[in-house]
Amino acid sequence: MRLKDKVVIVTGAARNIGQVYAVGLAKEGAKVVAADVLDCAETVKLVEAAGGEALGLLVDVSNEDDTRRMAAATKQRFGRIDGLVNNAAIFGGLELKMFYDITREEWDRIMGVNLRGVFNCCVAVFPYMKEQNYGRIINIGSNTIYRGVIGFLHYVTSKGGVLALTRALAREVGPHGINVNSVAPDYVPHKDNDRGEEHDLNIQKQRAIQRAERPEDLVGTLVFLLSPDADFITGQTILVNGGVVMQ
Repeated sequence: MRLKDKVVIVTGAARNIGQVYAVGLAKEGAKVVAADVLDCAETVKLVEAAGGEALGLLVDVSNEDDTRRMAAATKQRFGRIDGLVNNAAIFGGLELKMFYDITREEWDRIMGVNLRGVFNCCVAVFPYMKEQNYGRIINIGSNTIYRGVIGFLHYVTSKGGVLALTRALAREVGPHGINVNSVAPDYVPHKDNDRGEEHDLNIQKQRAIQRAERPEDLVGTLVFLLSPDADFITGQTILVNGGVVMQ
């Protein structure tokens, strides 16, 4: 097991991709804290069924106090914080619209979760990682920032901010033994963001690997970045997208 006894927080872990991350990391030996605005009881059960340990927490990442409580509860339960996967984001259910039709309220809501939420979580775990001179932060980005998707300016901008935050933060926390990287998937269809089979097939045709992207396709990259194999990797963004965009 490549993550044996590592303690990893996964935000947005109540369902879908975040839930798959949590279970996948647990299978590699990690002790998982599943955080979400939704109840994480199902994720905790799945982690335990896979032989792992889990703590479920109700957390709104856009709320600074919530994220600080999340970090404190993790420390209290497991004694340390080794990893943070900033997965929580608003995407499913977003209506495609031109930039001039995006309300200021919607803009602020997207930025509050997708960008400020990442910032809040990083700030919350930093003291614990600094104290142990070790930590791994993985921010979930998006392939949309390389493609400039029409109708998603608020989402694309928020994820562009995540990429920039990743690079700048890696510089600041590197001296404390903390690595910060980003993983950028392409469109991953699931029940909460299903835009139809035709939409997914059109995207698949643009990939070098022409099939649907699954949450499981991302787990291996997370495990790698959280493992000792990635000790000398920081400030990077790894595209896991089937080759639709290549750097």
